[in-house]
Amino acid sequence: MTAGTGAGPYADDYCSSSIATALDEAPRSRYHFRTVVVSGVGFFTDAYDLFVISTVATLVAAQWHLTTFQKSWVTGAAILGAFIGAIVFGRIADRLGRKSVYVTVAVVMIVGALLSSLSPGFAWLVCARFLLGLGIGGDYPVSAVLMSEYSNRSDRGRLVGLVFSMQALGLIIGPLVALSLISSGVSHGTTWRLLLGLGALPAAGVLWLRTLMPESPRFVAEVRGNATKAAAELMAFSDGIASARGAYSGTIALPCRQEAAVKGSSASSLWELLREPSMLRLLLGTAGGWLLFDYAYYGNTLSLPAILKEVSPNASVSMQLVQSLVLFLIFALPGYVFAFSFMDRIGHRRLQLIGFAVMTAAFLALGLAHSLTAHVAPFLAIFGVSYLFIEFGPNSTTFVLPSELFPVRARTTGHGISAGLGKLGAFVGVFLVPSLQAHIGLRGMLIVAAVASVAGMALTLLLPEPAGRSLDEVVAGKTVQLHTRSVDVGPIADEVAPDSQEVLAGGR
Repeated sequence: MTAGTGAGPYADDYCSSSIATALDEAPRSRYHFRTVVVSGVGFFTDAYDLFVISTVATLVAAQWHLTTFQKSWVTGAAILGAFIGAIVFGRIADRLGRKSVYVTVAVVMIVGALLSSLSPGFAWLVCARFLLGLGIGGDYPVSAVLMSEYSNRSDRGRLVGLVFSMQALGLIIGPLVALSLISSGVSHGTTWRLLLGLGALPAAGVLWLRTLMPESPRFVAEVRGNATKAAAELMAFSDGIASARGAYSGTIALPCRQEAAVKGSSASSLWELLREPSMLRLLLGTAGGWLLFDYAYYGNTLSLPAILKEVSPNASVSMQLVQSLVLFLIFALPGYVFAFSFMDRIGHRRLQLIGFAVMTAAFLALGLAHSLTAHVAPFLAIFGVSYLFIEFGPNSTTFVLPSELFPVRARTTGHGISAGLGKLGAFVGVFLVPSLQAHIGLRGMLIVAAVASVAGMALTLLLPEPAGRSLDEVVAGKTVQLHTRSVDVGPIADEVAPDSQEVLAGGR
């Protein structure tokens, strides 16, 4: 296979492999953190817009006299949009490229946030939040996969986890802004509009940054077949730190990964992906685990004001915001920090299993012991422990794992399906949790969440452990063999790095 560059018959096979090696073995550096910032700011927007709605829904319900069902639609419309957006934009990103979708979803989030803040009534707000959700859903697979494809193998969990940890800022800043507005005497009607409109600001900021990002080098080399361009853009973006330029020094014998196993497993259509047994097993593990987790997590988090109201019935809206902040600051925030700090040491799959196990124990304790839900302090303590291991576990790992386990041609597709079904679980949770709480009580609802956590743990066992392995190794299902091949790369040398004599696979 050739890229049409005048290179020899094996140049693209080599170049694609050498680019992957350059990315896998590059030391953690500034270009990694530039990618974290660009992806992370967008994900902060996602988190802020999704989690601020619980406060907004409470204020809007009182102002517009909404029923419980209508309030659930206000809360869940963006999540339903995210379900569709993740699947649709995830597939588009595997077809047209990560960067084009990266920019598009930021525009959709800006428009959705602004239209939400201008809503004259219930139907407008639901539609605007659905539009916002399309952008949020599309951002999930692209942010995760771009970071994963730029990461080195030893720090991949940390770097993708750092992107996801921006959710912590959204969890904290949302209630802080709401509390500040309410405490300042701003009317509730103005408060919820400002809360929704402010979600457009970080998305607008990240839009410009995303236009400066190059396309994923792995995608350009392996899917578009232009390894020369991929190598040149990677060298420029990484300031020469991640360099495949040893590939372009002339006619030499170079190590070359055998990529047949990787390419053979890549799906050229959605149907081929869905009928491939190995892909179905991965999707069952990633998408099924994410769906069950998001049911328990979003159902409880977005219904947190109602949950706290039952535990502490006399608490005001401001006091509920303070209690939420206590949960997020003392328990959730450290969980995010622990996740990206220790994920690569513990193992991504193993950490997900640990998190599900602790969630199960915490929810069962709250569901079976009446005294723990009868008073605020013990409830916040046990519920807080579940939050700690939610963030230091499935909330981070369900985002990271799909970005590693699928082949490059189907990576955003696989992640998008997983994230989309996760959001479907969240959507179900938004409607089901209040209904369960009304019919079987808070403790019964928490026992159902414990059952979901056990099922999520079982599905996690279907997945391989990707921590510390190159993406090629993970996809191939075994260590990728290296072999030596004589490569004539001809005129590529002058275009990329004429002075280089190093061979990346052999070290720097």
